[in-house]
Amino acid sequence: MSEKTQTAPRRPQGSGLDGFFQISERGSTVGREVRGGVVTFLTMAYIIVLNPLILGYAPDSTGAFLGGGAEPGSGIAAIAAGTALVAGVLTIAMGGFANFPLALATGLGLNAFVANTIARETTWGAAMGLVVLEGIVILALVLTGFRKAVFHAVPQQLKVAISVGIGLFIALIGFVDARVVTRVPDAFNTSVPVQLGPDGHLGGWPVLVFCLGLALMVALWVRKVRGAILISIVLTSVVAVVVEAIGDLGKVSAGNPKGWALSVPTLSGDVVALPSFDTLGEVDLFGAFDDTGTGILAALLLIFSLMLADFFDTMGTMTAIGAEAGLNDEHGTPPHAQRILVVDSVAAIAGGAAGVSSNTSYIESASGVGEGARTGLAAVVTGALFLLATFFTPLVSAIPSEAAVPALVLVGFLMMQQVSEIDWRDLEVAIPAFLTVVLMPFTYSISVGIGAGFVAYVFIKVVLGKARAVHPLMWLVAGLFVVYFAYTPIDRLLS
Repeated sequence: MSEKTQTAPRRPQGSGLDGFFQISERGSTVGREVRGGVVTFLTMAYIIVLNPLILGYAPDSTGAFLGGGAEPGSGIAAIAAGTALVAGVLTIAMGGFANFPLALATGLGLNAFVANTIARETTWGAAMGLVVLEGIVILALVLTGFRKAVFHAVPQQLKVAISVGIGLFIALIGFVDARVVTRVPDAFNTSVPVQLGPDGHLGGWPVLVFCLGLALMVALWVRKVRGAILISIVLTSVVAVVVEAIGDLGKVSAGNPKGWALSVPTLSGDVVALPSFDTLGEVDLFGAFDDTGTGILAALLLIFSLMLADFFDTMGTMTAIGAEAGLNDEHGTPPHAQRILVVDSVAAIAGGAAGVSSNTSYIESASGVGEGARTGLAAVVTGALFLLATFFTPLVSAIPSEAAVPALVLVGFLMMQQVSEIDWRDLEVAIPAFLTVVLMPFTYSISVGIGAGFVAYVFIKVVLGKARAVHPLMWLVAGLFVVYFAYTPIDRLLS
């Protein structure tokens, strides 16, 4: 029997805490809400570890790293603190303002897009400026009601393809960061771009730690253990610390190909400390319009790509959580949907302003709903735990990527499951969906996958004589992406 069928009949609204959150009215109890909030935190707390690993080791176009450091990983403690802070504040806002059991944090996939696509073309400050602008655009769409037009302009199956492609992309990032997949050296003079391990085979203790972590995470997940991702990261990190203490492996280098990929797992310094929020305010709002390689057009398309990945995921997430909790109305809309979308839009702005990438709603909130959460009190509990976690962020530096990135592989799988929603027999949408999915990991760019899918969709409709069936907004965006892809030859021609 599902949790929804076990929900008690709705009772009259009480007073105080019960009345504010409509706990009794929604058939819940304070105990259920607290328990659900704790479970949601345990399920998604891994982002405090993963976000610094994704953002903290990627240089921008000037070679600088997020947080102002000159060395890879120098700002991960500050990124972790900022990640927990923004997640805590906005999740509490979701609970208090929207009264919905939905938690928010830095979006996986979005942060990879910021680190591996946007930051490489501009500075970190300018990249976060684009995130802020993207959040402002979404907020404007929500407040004006135009969001419905944007949402309906893109075919549903292309929206699904975007999520699936992001899933494959972040899974590839996980394998690359663990050095399970590596680039074939140029000295080999081969057209094969990547290989298994450092030499065509798996080798080294760090890779073994990754494999153990992934196996443990999968085992816990299939047994439906609450907090499976976080438990696996913690236990695998302990193993990594022991391995490093015994083997003194050090960091990977040309002379040490089997060392730790990003950070060396050593315990030093304080476990608990006052958090450093050095990434807060690291924003150059319009810097990307001058810095990016293709100027204003590139900046606009990057904002649009961020908006697509963020906006549509939110719509699907809140609907799914509302359905699981039995809160949606007859039209499948959760209560206070407008407020939910407003908070989510503000979260995107806050994430960029704090220098930790766009924050968005987490489907992992379903774990708390499964424990009985039905109101915003659960979100307030989750947010409070995120704020408490800011004091433990020094621990993040002791967690190697090999222990954390198995989560990227698992989350990639979860996003990949949506692929069954695409009708692969309908070539009009199947081919654009295919290009969207495969080009994201193949080009290491979310925007390229989205653009290829949009252009292919419009092209096929024109070939079939169905141009009138294409939404005007799709025409506009596809045209922009054509210019984006062909910017260099167009620029040379005009010059």
